[in-house]
Amino acid sequence: MPETAARPVPPVTATGSSIWVGIGLSAAAAGISWEVGLLVPGLSAMLVAILLGAVLANVLPTDHRLMVAARPGLAVSARRLLRAGVVLLGLQLVLGDILALGWPTVVGVVVIVAGTMAATLAIGRLLKVGGTQTLLIAGGFSICGAAAVAGIDGVLSKRKDEEAATAVALVVVFGTLMIALMPSLAFALHLDPRTAGIWTGASTHEVAQVVAAAGIIGPDALKVAVLVKLARVLMLAPVLAVISFRQRSAGLEPGAARPPLVPLFVAGFIAMVAVRSLGVLPSSVVDIAKLVQGWLLGAAMFALGTSVHASVLRRTGTRPVILAAAATAVVLLIGGVVAFVSR
Repeated sequence: MPETAARPVPPVTATGSSIWVGIGLSAAAAGISWEVGLLVPGLSAMLVAILLGAVLANVLPTDHRLMVAARPGLAVSARRLLRAGVVLLGLQLVLGDILALGWPTVVGVVVIVAGTMAATLAIGRLLKVGGTQTLLIAGGFSICGAAAVAGIDGVLSKRKDEEAATAVALVVVFGTLMIALMPSLAFALHLDPRTAGIWTGASTHEVAQVVAAAGIIGPDALKVAVLVKLARVLMLAPVLAVISFRQRSAGLEPGAARPPLVPLFVAGFIAMVAVRSLGVLPSSVVDIAKLVQGWLLGAAMFALGTSVHASVLRRTGTRPVILAAAATAVVLLIGGVVAFVSR
């Protein structure tokens, strides 16, 4: 990493024009990431966005004219655009479809999320990984990958962008491994499509990775897997509410505002789930919202990526990687139990 990257960063006044520099840069990077994701099947656009941000941050010193000009807008992208993307994620969920899975599977999803989060938090303490980093990994691996990391990052009062970027990168790497692992397990164990679909949706981290893995198994498994995964996504709202409540209960610095019990973007997520479940939106609107959601989260991931410097990665070390591997093993185990009980 260049020595200039360690220089003191000059103060930046967040004018309207400077904000748009960073937002425009993030939006452009999201578009490039989306195109790359289309050209390379199985490659996560969010990972590409993070990598683009990290490359830019490590090629240009922090006091470079472009980085200084973009900083206010990058902060907006990493926070506000991220929350907007999480809100639109709610339009991908239909409560009726999820309940149709049956109560054993629905209850099993709750067990998967709660069990994986609890185990990951405990393992993180044993490994002496930072509390915030552990929480981001626990949420990403137990709920819905990058979107969960983004949502949790959005309710934390004390946060570091590089920790969110690290958690997203780990979700993508280990989730990609699941694309090969889940079909191999399904074929080796001669699982029926429903059991294979439940296990895949219950254990794989990202929605796109679930589609890729279950698609290899077969169309019947794919339908079940996507619904199970969306049931896990639905758990994002209560988990964020619990974390926000704990943030309110934690000690605050003198004069600091107490965070809301239910953050506005979490309420927005719940409202979008309700609207979609009512069936009042045409499919064209849902498709457009999905595209916009991907763009917003891609822009946010790029902005988070600009905080990942080589020195930060060296300080991170191998412990978060070990924690991510352990979280994957836990969700795979609990998901397998749920799949065999629910079939």
